[in-house]
Amino acid sequence: MTRRPWVVGNRWDTLDGVDPEILPKVSVIVAHYEQPAELARTLSALSMQDYPPELLEIVVADDGSPGDVRVPDGVILVRQEDRGFRLAAVRNLGVRASSGDVLCFLDADTAPEPGYVRALTRLPALLPEAVTVGRRRHADFSGIAPEAPVLEAVVDRELPEPAWLAQEYARSRDLLDADDRSYRFVIGAVIACSRRLFDETGGFDESFSAYGGEDWEWAHRMWQAGAVLAHVPTAVAWHDGPEWAERSGSGLERANGQTMRLVSSIPVGGSAPRGLLSDAPDLVVRLRGAHAPEALFVAVDSILAAFPLARVMLDATTTAVAGDPRVVVGDEQPDARVIWELDRPVVVLEPAWIAECVAGLGTGDVGIVDLAAADGSSLGVLRSRRAMRRAVRWGTEEGFTTRTIAANGVHLLRSDPRVEAWVGGWGGPDEFCSA
Repeated sequence: MTRRPWVVGNRWDTLDGVDPEILPKVSVIVAHYEQPAELARTLSALSMQDYPPELLEIVVADDGSPGDVRVPDGVILVRQEDRGFRLAAVRNLGVRASSGDVLCFLDADTAPEPGYVRALTRLPALLPEAVTVGRRRHADFSGIAPEAPVLEAVVDRELPEPAWLAQEYARSRDLLDADDRSYRFVIGAVIACSRRLFDETGGFDESFSAYGGEDWEWAHRMWQAGAVLAHVPTAVAWHDGPEWAERSGSGLERANGQTMRLVSSIPVGGSAPRGLLSDAPDLVVRLRGAHAPEALFVAVDSILAAFPLARVMLDATTTAVAGDPRVVVGDEQPDARVIWELDRPVVVLEPAWIAECVAGLGTGDVGIVDLAAADGSSLGVLRSRRAMRRAVRWGTEEGFTTRTIAANGVHLLRSDPRVEAWVGGWGGPDEFCSA
């Protein structure tokens, strides 16, 4: 039986116990800068993988180390000039030099256990939308020969594991319950994905040129493209030294720098600015057609009162709303986490209800919501970007479920609503709602 190339929502657990009928070629991209001993240990560990060697390609991508970089025969070496910390660019360089159908990323100071590649690439081999993150453990390798087997080298040398990661993986059931902020638990040193999804989303953002953040931005972009996130605890790689938070030089400055770099590119609650407009909106409301100025005014005003950081896209505008930078006129295809498509103006009378409906869309199994009035008439369709991207990719909406919900506090507008009642906050819904 041919297996479908998608699962519903983030349900990677439906593939538990399933192995690829044909193993894919895997390219391991090892990012390196001036760590010869650590690189030698990682390459030695990769030579001991239980994955078929004829299907395993190793690419060392060097970020401008001074002097020579030595790699064993059969390992591909690519280098870029030293222009600062360019981890995103060097990972992309490594991908371009590779040929595998599945991409596996490691840092030079993170040595994998023998079953690492097989465990981490199982889901991407079955499911092109899978993005997997392994378990990063820590040990003190000082004085240990690089060629020593990893499982022997770490005996009595283990350092504390990052508690914040372990706690989140336990809470989310290894990211089965991932949400829009789960990108924070996708650690670039131990990740894998299909080449297809990597290429489709454009790889790592090469504008990142300081430590941290490029993996989170990438993971969020993959998630918004419909990726399935999964933590694979059996895919273990050992980092040489403690977690960054335990090292000297880490702290507020680095944390603030990373957060400031990401606020404009991840427009979800808890990550985006709380009042400032982000470069990319979280919600776009697309109202099509020509409508009476009064109805257009009340509709746009009520929507932006409910969602102050949203954008409203119109086919035509009116003077009363034209001066607001959140109102856009045109026929361009909006790109946001959620798009609310409307053919008729509506008024939002209970913002909390519709805000809750928008907030979780695309996180679980539901990716599309048909909003219905009490009489069954349509109040528009909410579509998550994750659902839309998957539908385009596979030519079907089966990657998410669609739910019809009777809307609370959202009503169709009359063509002649009493604007005075709306702005004054008096009168009943009959003053502006359609019968």
